[in-house]
Amino acid sequence: MAPLPVSVIVVSRHRPAELARCLTGLSRLAYDLFEVVVVACPQGAEVVRRSALATEAKLVEFDRANISVARNRGVAVAAGEIVAFIDDDAVPETAWLTHLARPFAQDRVAAATGFVRGRNGITFQSRAAAITPTGDTVPLEVDPQRTTLLTGAPGRGIKTVGTNMAFRRSELARIGGFDPAFAFYLDEADVNMRLARAGAVTAVVPLAEVHHGYAASALRRADRTPRDLYEIGASLSAFLLRHCPQDSRDGARARFRAERRRWLLEHMVTGRLDPAGVRRLLRRLDHGLAQGLMRPGDTLPPIPHPPGWFRPVPPRLRGAPVVLRTKPFRRHAIRAQARALARQGRPVTLLDFSLSALFHKVSMEAETGLWRQAGGLWGRSDRSDRLLRLWTPAARQRRELARITRQRWNREDA
Repeated sequence: MAPLPVSVIVVSRHRPAELARCLTGLSRLAYDLFEVVVVACPQGAEVVRRSALATEAKLVEFDRANISVARNRGVAVAAGEIVAFIDDDAVPETAWLTHLARPFAQDRVAAATGFVRGRNGITFQSRAAAITPTGDTVPLEVDPQRTTLLTGAPGRGIKTVGTNMAFRRSELARIGGFDPAFAFYLDEADVNMRLARAGAVTAVVPLAEVHHGYAASALRRADRTPRDLYEIGASLSAFLLRHCPQDSRDGARARFRAERRRWLLEHMVTGRLDPAGVRRLLRRLDHGLAQGLMRPGDTLPPIPHPPGWFRPVPPRLRGAPVVLRTKPFRRHAIRAQARALARQGRPVTLLDFSLSALFHKVSMEAETGLWRQAGGLWGRSDRSDRLLRLWTPAARQRRELARITRQRWNREDA
């Protein structure tokens, strides 16, 4: 089956280092027909011009704190049949787009979403879920290895994760894309609910994985402590106006505020916030909840097809996947070998095991595109494992490759 043309859209604002790493990951995707659209502030635009994608990426300069408007700007120049979205503080697995685009071969599929791993590169940050009229997320059970097709319905959207989602461009453009009333928070949930009203089919694709770091921004610190809750409150009120029955809205707002207050108090107990900070953030939340009531929903105009051409990224990966494992007394030499191969365009995974029980962490190096899993030979990778388990190096390698091979290379072995 010939690959469908996909436009990958990245929105970036004031996070140049994270964007550079994301672009490295995108440049090494194992997919034959995709373009990259970057909607970025001046800092981010400069990163694009210096990146490996400098000559291919479509760059849209935009420096307003509104994720919905920024995404629509990206869709407006995206010429792919499918539009996929990833955050600037995320990195895709090499076979991400291969898995994410595959369900769109079925005409009835309007959207797709994958699984997201958190900062350690192993624990899942998000999996399959539904969205309710109050904006709550309800976990869904799906096969962790196979694509599941789910049909939305009025009052029940299928959640697409903002940092790992795709839409058939014609469907997203027809409903006007993302609603600018959602500058931050619930922006994709609103799209999910609008598609659900039409009975749209969403594919949940577990093997389409990205790694998401939750980098610092104007709205949160690197440890996820909030800096401001105004837009979260405003988006919640706007969402309730559009999707929640009127007699349930006040209760939903009160419950949301109580949950956020408990969350802020937890931050205070850990020392990340002081009492004055909690009070300030609650005032901002209340202001946002009130202001969001003045954001009534309007029918959004369709997004026209772009006048420009599809601009495919040429393949940069060369050769079969390479797996290297460090050994005592040769650790530095094997690391250097892995980085050299990655710079040549080889898809390289380095299993950097120490003789310890340290927990494992997976990351992609921004400079080389090397995937590195570091941790103790006898330590946990999956956090549900036993605290300590004896392994031989070869057995541990087989176990870890079984966990990642299909996501990284779309193969059963490596």
